[in-house]
Amino acid sequence: MITVFGSINLDLVTLVARLPGPGETIATTHYDTYPGGKGANQALAAARAGAQVAMVGSVGEDDFADLALAPLEAAGIDITGIVRRPGHTGIAMISVDPSGENQIVAANGVNLDSLASQLDEPRAETTLLLQMETQADENWIAIRAAHAHGVRTILNVAPAAPIPADILEILDVLVANELEVAIVAGDLGRAGSGSDDAARHLVAAGVGVVIVTLGAAGAVAHTPEATWKIGVPNVAVVDTVGAGDSFVGALAAALDGGADLGLAFHRAAIAGSLACRRLGAQSSIPDAAEIDAWVPRLDPPNQRYLTLGEQR
Repeated sequence: MITVFGSINLDLVTLVARLPGPGETIATTHYDTYPGGKGANQALAAARAGAQVAMVGSVGEDDFADLALAPLEAAGIDITGIVRRPGHTGIAMISVDPSGENQIVAANGVNLDSLASQLDEPRAETTLLLQMETQADENWIAIRAAHAHGVRTILNVAPAAPIPADILEILDVLVANELEVAIVAGDLGRAGSGSDDAARHLVAAGVGVVIVTLGAAGAVAHTPEATWKIGVPNVAVVDTVGAGDSFVGALAAALDGGADLGLAFHRAAIAGSLACRRLGAQSSIPDAAEIDAWVPRLDPPNQRYLTLGEQR
């Protein structure tokens, strides 16, 4: 069972000839609406990958709330932990260029009113999945409680923010891109000379697994004993929005289902890449059958054991 504590948004997506520069206006013909929010995206990705999922968060008392919740309900996700609050459902304004690159501005709305106290009593041998689109202090409360009850904790530190040392010491899995991992390690004074160094510093600080996503270059997973590297499937990229959330959701689903790190990492890399084939965050998330079909088409992660001198 996976419980996701995180954001629930409605995405407003425009296709543009190119992304605007500072102070520049770019005109386009129309926009589309898609349910989103990193929390909801990852909950849906985990459910489509085969996990039993509950979503905990907040939506506003507005029309956007029903649009944002509909895909979660349709996927059979438990939404009883979602509270309707006075105010606005979160939105993300997304521009996508012809290469699939995107530019995003998010207005968090009532996502910032979500409380760790909305979570049920933690149960051992389950998974708690979090991001950084809610109040950070509420995340830390939830992680401490989960750890005390033997719950696996996965944090996608996006957008990047400082993580307290005592949270790093008990966090099971941290997922970040190259910029995010550098920011988190840099806050500890340990940025190093690249994302590998930054990730290893966070492992040394206590995190069980640090995974750095590298876009088209794949991803790297760091543990105290080894480094795992994986590429990505060769797919036609339409839109990279939601790729990271598909990666994280599939990773959580595999780990929660009992897979080892290598298999979970393999499935996550496939899911993240397949999400680039379609427009939108949730509309692009692959299901378990799609991931299964691509497993033989992508080499499994390459594992390299670290020497004593490389561990730090």
